Amino acid sequence: MTMDATFAWVQTLSSILVFVIGLFLLTIAFMFVVDVTQTKHSVRRNFPVIGRFRNLFEHMGEFFRQYFFALDREEMPFNRAQRSWVYRAAKGVDNTVAFGSTLNLTPAGTPIFVNCPYPTLDEDAVPTAPLVIGPYSRKPYEANSIFNVSAMSYGALSKPAVLALSHGSRMAGNWLNTGEGGLSPWHLEGGADIVFQVGTAKYGVRNPDGGFDDNRLREIGEIEQVKMIELKLSQGAKPGKGGILPAEKVTPEIAAIRGIPEGEASISPNRHPEINSASDLLDMISHVRDLSGKPVGFKSVVGAYGWLDELFEEVTQRGLETAPDFITVDSGDGGTGAAPMSLIDNVGLPVKESLPLVVDMLKRHGLRERIRVIASGKLINPSDAAWALCVGADFVNSARGFMLALGCIQALQCNKNTCPTGVTTHNKRLQRGLVPEDKALRVKQYSETMRKEIGTIAHSCGVAEPRQLRRYHCRIVQDDGRSIPLNELYPEVA
Repeated sequence: MTMDATFAWVQTLSSILVFVIGLFLLTIAFMFVVDVTQTKHSVRRNFPVIGRFRNLFEHMGEFFRQYFFALDREEMPFNRAQRSWVYRAAKGVDNTVAFGSTLNLTPAGTPIFVNCPYPTLDEDAVPTAPLVIGPYSRKPYEANSIFNVSAMSYGALSKPAVLALSHGSRMAGNWLNTGEGGLSPWHLEGGADIVFQVGTAKYGVRNPDGGFDDNRLREIGEIEQVKMIELKLSQGAKPGKGGILPAEKVTPEIAAIRGIPEGEASISPNRHPEINSASDLLDMISHVRDLSGKPVGFKSVVGAYGWLDELFEEVTQRGLETAPDFITVDSGDGGTGAAPMSLIDNVGLPVKESLPLVVDMLKRHGLRERIRVIASGKLINPSDAAWALCVGADFVNSARGFMLALGCIQALQCNKNTCPTGVTTHNKRLQRGLVPEDKALRVKQYSETMRKEIGTIAHSCGVAEPRQLRRYHCRIVQDDGRSIPLNELYPEVA
C-alpha cells in the first residue's frame, strides 16, 4: 500500500470516528434536553441521561441477583439450594453435600423429621403400593406414583416442554396433568397417564356458549391414556380469578385446541358459572363422571373452609358414590400461572395450613378413605413432599419442580413470550434450546430421585414406605426456636 493510500485510509477512518463521536454527543445532548424538560420521571429530571440506567439495572437485577448477590438460602420463590438439588436430581448426578447443612433450622415453621434409632433396612423396605382412585367410576384409576406432574397448560408451556413432560412421565410411571388449556396431541404423544383438567372456561370440552359439550366429554373419556378428570375451582397463583393467557401465546394451534379466537388474550371466568353451592358441585362431578366413566375430583386453594363442611355433609346425605374421587389442595402462595401480585401474595392459605385442615375435615366426616388427597404447592424437594405425606396426603404434585427439571432458571419470564430456556415461550428460536429427548430423561430422573429420597426419609423414620409416615414423624420449629411434634400442632382426628 502506498503512502498516499495509507494516508487516505487513515483520513477516512478519522472522519468516520469523528462522525460517530459527534452523533453520540448529539444523542446525549438530545437525551439531556428531553430528560430535564419532561415531568413524569423525577430521577431522570434531576439526573438527566444517567437516570435512564436505573430502569436497566432494575430489570437486569432479576437475572444477576441469583448468580452474584443472593445467598444460597435467601431467594424466593425458590432459593439456589432448592433449585440446585432439582438440577442435580434431574441430571442424575451425585446429590450428596459435605461439611454440614446450610439450612437455618431455627425459623418458625421449619420441619425436622425424627429419625428412628432402628431405621428400616434396605432389605426390609417395600415399594409404595399403587392406590386406587375412583372406586365408584366405571374405570377406576390405579395410580402407581406418589409424585406427579401438576397442572400446566399447553399454551402456558411450549410444545417441546409438553413433549418432554409426556415422554418423561411415561418413563417414570407418574401422571401428567394437562392444566386447564385442553388436551393437546403433545400430551398424548409420550404415552403417559393423563389427568385432564377442566378449568372455568371448559377449554377442550366447551360449547360455543362456554358450557360443557357433552359429546366431547364422552370422547375424552374414551381416550385410554386419560385416567382422571380434575375440575379446577381455583389455583395457587390466582385464587378467585380465572386463567390468563396473553394474546401473543394464542397461536392458531392453541386456539383450535381450546376453542377460542386466535391472537386474542384468553381470560377465563373466575369460577364455573354452573357451580354456586355444594349441591351444584356434586351435580357437576356426577355429570362429568357419568359421561366420561373416569374418576373425577377437584382442585382448590383453601381460604374459607365452611363450604367443605357443607360439601361433605351433602355427600353423607347423597351417598359415598356421589363424593369427589379426589381433592387437590393447592397452596395460596403462587404457582406457574400469570397473575396479579395481590392474589399471588395475599390470597388463600398456604398448603402447610390448608392440607392438615382438609385431611382432618375428611376424617371428621368419615370420608378419608373414600376421597384421595393430593398436595400441591412449592413441594419440589424430598423434605417438602415427605412433610405432606406425614400430614396425610396420598399423593404430591409439582409444577415448578418439573419446570426446573426441564431447565427453567427462574428468570421470571413465564407471563411473557421471552422465556430464555424455551419452557414457557412460543418463540421458535427460544424453543430450540429445549430438546425434548434430552429433557424427557431429566423429567424421569427427577421424578425417580424424588421418590427414592422421600423413601430415604421414611426409612430414617423407621417405616417401610412413605405412605406409612405419620404426623408424629415430623416436628415443626416454633417462634422460640424449639420444635414440637406435628401431631401436637395438628392433633390427629380419630
